[in-house]
Amino acid sequence: MRCPLPILPLLALAATTAPGLAAADTPPPVAGGRIGTLAKGSYTCETPGDVTGAVGIVQKDLAFSIVNGSNYKQNGKAGSYLLTDDIVTLTGGPLNGSRFRRVSRARLQLLDLAGKPSAVRCVLSGPMR
Repeated sequence: MRCPLPILPLLALAATTAPGLAAADTPPPVAGGRIGTLAKGSYTCETPGDVTGAVGIVQKDLAFSIVNGSNYKQNGKAGSYLLTDDIVTLTGGPLNGSRFRRVSRARLQLLDLAGKPSAVRCVLSGPMR
């Protein structure tokens, strides 16, 4: 006996509406955005210079190194960070509370207390020190 309705469109509809069948490989969204890690190595932080002097003025008190996973070191002291989407929040250690926006794989922009970009930029400058 022949079925009056085409079966393939019905199966496709069932697959997209049945719980657990559709998009099983897509993880649920994470509050705050996708979690990630920064590239390992030393980050040199600086403010822009001027036309009469250095291109950038190094901010030694902000320099740090990403050592593994979500851990960093600054002046031999360990800390941790959280990267969600493009926002890096230092959650422990000597720079606890500092926030950056990841501009590219190797460049961060320090955010002020209001969450706006400051003049300080940190650049991946080499292997861990």
